[in-house]
Amino acid sequence: MNEMAAKIKELGPWFHNLHFPDGTQTAPEHPLGDFPYYKWKEISVFLPDLEGWRVLDIGCNAGFYSFELARLGAQVTAIDIDSHYLNQAFWAAQQLGLQDRVEFKNMQVYDLARTEEKYDLVWYMGVFYHLRYPLLSLDIVSRITTQMMVFQTLTLPGTESYAERENVELFEREVMNQEGWPKMAFIEHSLADDPTNWWAPNHNAVMAMLRASGFRVVERPSHEVYICEKEQREMDPQDMRQKEYVAATGLGRVF
Repeated sequence: MNEMAAKIKELGPWFHNLHFPDGTQTAPEHPLGDFPYYKWKEISVFLPDLEGWRVLDIGCNAGFYSFELARLGAQVTAIDIDSHYLNQAFWAAQQLGLQDRVEFKNMQVYDLARTEEKYDLVWYMGVFYHLRYPLLSLDIVSRITTQMMVFQTLTLPGTESYAERENVELFEREVMNQEGWPKMAFIEHSLADDPTNWWAPNHNAVMAMLRASGFRVVERPSHEVYICEKEQREMDPQDMRQKEYVAATGLGRVF
């Protein structure tokens, strides 16, 4: 076993299959195939020129997407709460010569409520359904995104349409049982042996939550992936949604 292969084994197990210049890979036997390279191929054709862009990768894992975004000219901030993955990513960045273009931080999405940084593109894949407070996370991300977000979440099967309503009367709630109504299934115990899989929204719930958080979906490059533009809008400080956000994030007391 050569030095590179020995280090990969030492840092394992790997969820991202990274490709190094000498042909070595970190997870060539990945059960999902060459993951996440095949996802990147589906999405990257929809990305603009990222030269000079500031990009945030939420839940960066071993850094595959961060590295690809950096290769396209972006300056990337990559965050994760798992030090195991961050150790992999930090080492891999050095092997790929990208350590000056990607900065890794041990953070979770809720910590971003306190940042003053803004990002042209937020890469938000594979995290949403692991969160206890998913809609709060979208509100947080919306406030730090200036142009685009690439979003992915586990979803329920199906993309059925529904009769959208501006208002539902109290005693006609049966309309919410129609096929395709925006819903999010709650997973009390475990999915795929992972107790952190909490939510599975349907397609229309994803679309509705993105709209409610200030994003407009412009492309659907693959299953469960949404490319969004940030809508520019100001929130009235007296709006109850803004007051709730301030209280939920601890950014101030609301009376």
